[in-house]
Amino acid sequence: MYFHDPKGRQAKELAPGVTTKTFWGENMLLSFVELEPDSVVPNHTHPHEQGGIMVEGELEMDIAGETRVLKPGDMYIIPGNVEHKARSISGRAVALDIFSPVREEFKY
Repeated sequence: MYFHDPKGRQAKELAPGVTTKTFWGENMLLSFVELEPDSVVPNHTHPHEQGGIMVEGELEMDIAGETRVLKPGDMYIIPGNVEHKARSISGRAVALDIFSPVREEFKY
């Protein structure tokens, strides 16, 4: 399938107040992440390279101890096995994450 509609995709909970809708191909996975106000993605690592772009709201993101407030249009790249966490800070936040290779646990 070449085209996907995120509105028609059921969300998967990642943490309290944090959901994703994922879409994948052979070598990459797109994760449309929504964070309710004051929601937290706890500190974690994974072997996958992760890139992303803020779509809506503001997100405080910490990557390897460096913290920034991200706004729509801001981008980030997280190498595999690097600790990172995020928190929505001024209401709802939405980001599009891209993972390579595909995170098998995000396929549903």
